[in-house]
Amino acid sequence: MESTRNELHLGNSHKGGLSDISTISSIVSTQSETIGSAEQHQLKVYLRVRPFSKEEISNDEDQGCVVLENAHTASLQAPKGSATLKSSEKGIGQALHKFTFSQIFGPETDQASFFGSTIKSQVQDFLEGKNALIFTYGVTNAGKTHTIQGSHKDPGLLPRAINVIFEHIKGKQYDQMDLKPYLSSDVQYLDPNQVKQEKSSKAAVFALLKEETEQYPKASGGSANTSTSSTSSLCFSSVSYDQTVDSTETAPEKERHQFSVWVSFYEIYNESVYDLLQPIPCAKNKKRNALRVCEDSSGNSYVRDLKWINIQNVEQGCRILRIGNKNRSAASTKLNQSSSRSHSIFTIKLLKIEGPEVQRISELSLCDLAGSERCNKTKTFGERLKEAGNINNSLLILGKCIAGLRHSDRIKSNYIPFRESKLTRLFQSVFCGKGRACMIVNINQCASTYDETLHVMKFSAVAKQVVQIIPTKSLESLAPRLVGRDGKPFLKNGVIDGEALDSFLSEEELLDEEDEAEMSILPQEELLNIIENLKEKLLAERRKNLVQEIEIRKEMGDAMLQQLMESEELRSRQIAELKEGYEEKLENTFELYKDALKEHAYQCALEQIEDQYVPVDEFFAEQEKVEELRRKVMELEQKLQGSTEALSVALTVESAVQCSPDPPAQEAPQELEKYKALYEAKCTAENLCERKEETIQSLERKIEELTETLQEAGESFLEKSAEIETLKKRVADQAHEMDRLQNDLAEKESLVSSLREELTKLSKESSSQSKPRKGLLANIKESVTSPRKGPLSRTLRKSVRATTPSTLKKKPCH
Repeated sequence: MESTRNELHLGNSHKGGLSDISTISSIVSTQSETIGSAEQHQLKVYLRVRPFSKEEISNDEDQGCVVLENAHTASLQAPKGSATLKSSEKGIGQALHKFTFSQIFGPETDQASFFGSTIKSQVQDFLEGKNALIFTYGVTNAGKTHTIQGSHKDPGLLPRAINVIFEHIKGKQYDQMDLKPYLSSDVQYLDPNQVKQEKSSKAAVFALLKEETEQYPKASGGSANTSTSSTSSLCFSSVSYDQTVDSTETAPEKERHQFSVWVSFYEIYNESVYDLLQPIPCAKNKKRNALRVCEDSSGNSYVRDLKWINIQNVEQGCRILRIGNKNRSAASTKLNQSSSRSHSIFTIKLLKIEGPEVQRISELSLCDLAGSERCNKTKTFGERLKEAGNINNSLLILGKCIAGLRHSDRIKSNYIPFRESKLTRLFQSVFCGKGRACMIVNINQCASTYDETLHVMKFSAVAKQVVQIIPTKSLESLAPRLVGRDGKPFLKNGVIDGEALDSFLSEEELLDEEDEAEMSILPQEELLNIIENLKEKLLAERRKNLVQEIEIRKEMGDAMLQQLMESEELRSRQIAELKEGYEEKLENTFELYKDALKEHAYQCALEQIEDQYVPVDEFFAEQEKVEELRRKVMELEQKLQGSTEALSVALTVESAVQCSPDPPAQEAPQELEKYKALYEAKCTAENLCERKEETIQSLERKIEELTETLQEAGESFLEKSAEIETLKKRVADQAHEMDRLQNDLAEKESLVSSLREELTKLSKESSSQSKPRKGLLANIKESVTSPRKGPLSRTLRKSVRATTPSTLKKKPCH
């Protein structure tokens, strides 16, 4: 956490402290809300190698220091006379270094292909509402400004980005100038008088390009005033861009949403911010007005009183760039005839307007960093030496911030010195996740600047390890706040919100405390007034010490609050992990219950089948009985039919006998008895048939039930048989595998036995060959030693006897 106690006013110190606390708490709450929905992006680092000039080739600068191995890897070999080679010869460091980049572009790469392969995707994201930062880094005379701006024939990244923007919004431009960027990410509504002022200010800025260059005299020798860059060095008027026309000419009907483009151009020179769109004073004793770096209520840094210009086409954007280049601080050094002595930042803000409301505002910044240099090589002194010191100091702080960002994911309480430099303070929000950054490293291949180039490559290796954590729903995706002409927030219906007005902090409470007063020869009365003011300040310093103590306590409270928030976040993550674990356990138990229910249902079905199961033999036996009963019924029916026929015959005979005068008396009773018996047999047969029919129906019902049960059992039997088949296949495969393993084992055993036999043979051969070797050694010893028998010969014999078997035993193993 950064300390701000040295930057407080005496009168508003309490307000500043409270604002810092509210800002930190809002940032912590925002991070805790969006940490679950964040995405990580690795910082893109591109390498571009500048080609040799004719002068450099004539000076033997081409010594093969830089070798491009492929599209992502470059190696540096220390040349003769460099400090790196001398250190490596002393055993400190190494002479060869290798570095990897997102992509490497050689000297033959043109501006169009370089733009398409590097920042074109970021420009597209900027058009979709995301913030972006592109900055170039490298030693002086490495081609950084050419990469950003280019030339009139071959434009650089900035003119091409402006061209892409206006191609995207063609026919959808907002014609009015009543909506203007305000503070860091707000929008201010301008009344008609303010719109007229904006138009006149824009016309005054464009009029600066028509003025004669004699009005800006160049400094002679080593004077304090730096010479400005030539206006003829960059001329974009002849570039063949497609100019954007008004929406009324291209589109018959205006679309629902429109876009408004605003640009600014400023520089950081000797740790002071200057607007490049303000004219440089003609008088030598009058200095330029330095701007202040402030913070809004959200903690985002911005440049106060910076001039924003509304542009309508690509040509106007290029004119703004030419005007800023004319006012930019530049000077001649030994290594570069027109060396940039400041960091220049060209910022583009795109407002998406839908009806009377501003839906979003996105920001694209292209930063041309001044080149790092060594004073003994550039031969700088005086004012140039001061400039080089400030440039190297700001680049050093930038390197510290990037190194801190690299370790910020591993060290939670890591201190990142954003506030130690205005350059890093302005882009703190982008590095902390409110936009995507991109780094372009420019180097030359000269042997004289090898040590500086190696330092730049090491810095880029650190930058490539930075991972930006960008929330998917970042703050920039929200609709910006609309404020009125006095800077106070509006409601959408135009009525001022009281709560928003109370929570709104004025600019004066968030200004950067810098003493910009210029001391000069003053009259005696003014000196007395200054002395009185100093007395008051001296008394106020004692009060300031108390304020600082209060601020320290507040910072400790903020640190404790941050620790509590981190512990709460850790606890919430643990609770979420426990919740996930319990949900997994619940799902597992649910699956177990489902399997148990399935198994229980299966067992119940098997029990029902077992209860209602009828063996096949019994079933066939019952069927045979049924068939036999049917045959008996058929026979009885046939008998019954025969008996009925006989009965009818008998009845006819009886009627005939009755009709006859003398019936046979003896035959009639016998026939009647026979008929009665047949009738009774018929009745019994009918009753028997009815009972058999009922039995047949009940048996058919049982047969149907048995067939259904058999079908269910057959289906389960098929399933079980399929499982049995799979199990049999597995068993067969395992048996096959066991057989294969046994065969391998038998082969291995046979191999081991053969090796053992060979080992025994070799041991026998070695034992048989050991005797002559021992005699040979003994003969050598006898020839060397004199006399033959002595203590030395005995010790040699013992050592030879002890070592010879061991060596002979080790030989066969090899």
